[in-house]
Amino acid sequence: MTSVVTTAGASTTRGHNVGDRQKTAQRLLRSTADRSYDGELDINWDAPIDPEKKWMSEHRQTLYGTKLWDKLTPEQRNELGKHEVVSVLSFGILAEVGLSGMLLRTVLESDGLVDDHCRYALAEIGEETRHSTMFSRLINKSGLAPYTAPKFSRSILRLTGLIPIGPSAYAGTLLIEEVLDRLQREMMNDPEVQPHVRQLMKIHVLEEARHITYAREELVRSIAARGKASNAFHRGVFAVMVLGVFPVLINPKVYRSVGIGALEGLIAAQTSPQYKRNTVFAGEPLLRFAHEAGFIKGAISTRILRLARALPDDIFEELTGKRSA
Repeated sequence: MTSVVTTAGASTTRGHNVGDRQKTAQRLLRSTADRSYDGELDINWDAPIDPEKKWMSEHRQTLYGTKLWDKLTPEQRNELGKHEVVSVLSFGILAEVGLSGMLLRTVLESDGLVDDHCRYALAEIGEETRHSTMFSRLINKSGLAPYTAPKFSRSILRLTGLIPIGPSAYAGTLLIEEVLDRLQREMMNDPEVQPHVRQLMKIHVLEEARHITYAREELVRSIAARGKASNAFHRGVFAVMVLGVFPVLINPKVYRSVGIGALEGLIAAQTSPQYKRNTVFAGEPLLRFAHEAGFIKGAISTRILRLARALPDDIFEELTGKRSA
């Protein structure tokens, strides 16, 4: 299936064109003032769900192309898509809260405090909280309960507040933002998807472009401010993040909605050829940027990224001299 991915309004920041921190913040603040949205007002929550529309593009669903998928009726496929969207949105709320916590720490640890860089961090927190509100509204509209993280993983999330802010923190932020951005840029153009879902994604894409620019520039500055050993450590942390993020986007419990066991569905999804296609598609913009910025190299982190099955083939071949499987 041919993907239609809009690049309108996308971040143009590259590893070689990072600007002055305060000037970038000023530009992002102007953009925030000129082009901000409110999911409470800019989505018609009173409109009914269209029973003829899908909740998710089928070729991005985790079981697409598997034997289990072939056994599902069109109605079951759409039901599974709804549960997968709710799982991603549930994860998104937690991710946005975590990101907001990091931005608050950025302000707390800043010597500037009242400069434009801190002001933009505060403005972004406001947008992230509105995004979480918007996500929760759509979950409510679906009629499903959110897919909450296990207690032990929430405890681990709390511990991340103790990790010093550095390259891996900004790269982790980008990992969440850019993976969702890539998938949403495709799906918001799919006329077969629910109008509520498409409008949510349009709002999120337009505002996340600013957040991606902010995090990309901070990543490059953070790499430049550290030595080889520190950057090698942060590259390893980032590689582990990439390995873990794609499996946790979809809670295996979603498969129970169509009579498939959680473990059976998880195994089928992870072993499907479509899994690599989806991970490469979703991760490509970030991983190309990270490679260009010198944040993807080294034997250990490259091996971890290979396990994640998200590296584009040309980058993998450049790093290893081997063809990707």
